[in-house]
Amino acid sequence: QWQLVESGGGLVQPGGSLRLSCAAFGFTLDSYAIGWFRQAPGKEREGVSCISSSGGITNYIDSVAGRFTISRDNAKNTVYLQMNSLKPEDTAVYYCAVKRVLSGCAYYDMNFWGEGILVSVSS
Repeated sequence: QWQLVESGGGLVQPGGSLRLSCAAFGFTLDSYAIGWFRQAPGKEREGVSCISSSGGITNYIDSVAGRFTISRDNAKNTVYLQMNSLKPEDTAVYYCAVKRVLSGCAYYDMNFWGEGILVSVSS
């Protein structure tokens, strides 16, 4: 049974850091591009960052570029999202999702999703 399990969320003060993990079970991640998404209260879900299957291509939305870093460890079947300089507007449920692509990464037509994890940024 396929599973994507997010961890590492929680409550953090503005300016703080968190590292989210997305671990895959039942399949191997190395053939998939991975995307991190978030959905804030009352807003639509948005793609935040993605990484190609090899890790050689990454993408970030403007609002997190320079603060967030996506990475993957295929040996551990896990993808990470390091989030620094967190802001209250980063508060959301964060999801990881996989997509089989020939190259690069994308934020649409994802093949499988995790359940999500809450990140709250507040003083």
